[in-house]
Amino acid sequence: MLEKLSIRNIVLIDKLDLSFENGLCVLTGETGAGKSILLDSLALALGVRADAGLVRAGTDQGSVTAEFSLAPSHPVFAAMEDIELEPGEPLILRRTLGSDGRSRASINDQGVSAGLLRTVGESLVEIHGQNAERGLLDARGHRALLDQYARLEKEVVAVGRLYETLQMATENLERALREIEQARVDEEYLRHMVEELTDLAPEEGEEEALSVQRSNLMHAEKIAEALRDAEKALAEHGGVENRIRSATRAVERVIEKASGKLDPVLESLERAAIEMAEAQMVINSVAGDLDMDPAGLEVVEERLFALRAAARKHKCEVVDLPKLLQRFAARLHALEAGDREIASLRAAATEAREKYATAAKALSRKRKTAASEMDKAVMAELEPLKLGAAKFTTNVSELPDENWGPYGLDKVAFLIATNPGSAAGPLIKIASGGELSRFMLALKVVLAQAGSAPTLIFDEVDRGVGGATADAVGDRLRRLAEDLQVLVVTHSPQVAAAGEAHWNIRKSEVNDVTVTSVDRLGPAERTEEIARMLSGASITEEARAAALSLIEG
Repeated sequence: MLEKLSIRNIVLIDKLDLSFENGLCVLTGETGAGKSILLDSLALALGVRADAGLVRAGTDQGSVTAEFSLAPSHPVFAAMEDIELEPGEPLILRRTLGSDGRSRASINDQGVSAGLLRTVGESLVEIHGQNAERGLLDARGHRALLDQYARLEKEVVAVGRLYETLQMATENLERALREIEQARVDEEYLRHMVEELTDLAPEEGEEEALSVQRSNLMHAEKIAEALRDAEKALAEHGGVENRIRSATRAVERVIEKASGKLDPVLESLERAAIEMAEAQMVINSVAGDLDMDPAGLEVVEERLFALRAAARKHKCEVVDLPKLLQRFAARLHALEAGDREIASLRAAATEAREKYATAAKALSRKRKTAASEMDKAVMAELEPLKLGAAKFTTNVSELPDENWGPYGLDKVAFLIATNPGSAAGPLIKIASGGELSRFMLALKVVLAQAGSAPTLIFDEVDRGVGGATADAVGDRLRRLAEDLQVLVVTHSPQVAAAGEAHWNIRKSEVNDVTVTSVDRLGPAERTEEIARMLSGASITEEARAAALSLIEG
């Protein structure tokens, strides 16, 4: 349960520390006293979206800390271990909000994201406020509420995955059908392009090789002339090689008399002879490899120009021509093998649809069974709420095929008939204001009992009812609180009298500053507060007696 709530610098609250108890906890106060601030503060600690407007004016930041005492078996502890968060007792959720809108969240003083804080918070507290009431009236949310009641979350996730598979298989089939249709339109063009590029037979890296070859052929004459000049220079005047040999023999004749000083000279001459011989060999080799045939240049240029013309035609680079041929050939092959591929994709789509339909229909059967159980549970709640003649029905109907989706093939709607024999219709159209509040309470109680949160909060669930009906509402909340911790914000003295613990929320001026405070009421103070709720600002002895009667009753 929620044991403690500490609030610092939130709207009109300067500093507030509350300790709660099990059972039915009642919060009352004048309109505008700050009851909504208290709920907004708790919601902040539970991970709802932060709003900088919650920070008290004149302060840099506000904070809210909620402390819970839970049974060791509560699933939140296992979930925390799964994400490597250290569980502990008590479980402390804290949110700090700056005036700039930035917020920090922690669980047991370990920093977490606001999303994770919200996930944990939702497993600890369920807040049934006026926004939740609007959700109950909106038929678009009824399917999710029925699934929540029946605890069908795993089945819904499984159906959603099968739906994604079906969508993917359907899209693959439709895309293949479009492609083959387009391919048939382009078949003649494709065949022509494949034939043309196949005849051209472009090769990877061919343009670069041809460019080098063309450059060599274009300069072959100049290169040959340069090589002849080099060979001539080496051969003139008896040749450089002969002169090196003569120099070598001259040094050899006196090398023994030089005490080693001529050894380096001899080594240098020998290296020069070797290098000169290699240079002459390379010159001869290169000269022999030169292609001086003008027809060869013409062939190379014709091939190079043909490749570049094809690239211009297809608006690509020459280097992309081999891949372009492969793509054209693949499209043509797809056309030729299209029937087999289409048959395979159609079979996959059919299989995916059958699997989805099987799982979705099984989910639908579970929903219908749960709907019948939920109807009985709601009807059991209506009798003590003075709506015994009304009838509540959860209608589960199958949608047309084109409207099937990730949540299955069902449309779910809550319908009511307030009088015997009258036609059932949507909640918002059939029920009057007071009836609507009681229907909402019955639904909220049934849905809350199906949830896992140990703490339930009801915000003005008694709105629009009074007298004996308000007595019935208070009694129902008290019985619900036998198994769960229930906090209720109320303006009804009958509901307030049903509480086991009572807090009063009030607004006052302190040093010209408006602040909200919350006080735990003792027996006498509680009687006075309920008397005020009965009679208004002027509390009479009759009101006090009536308050005591309500409490004792």
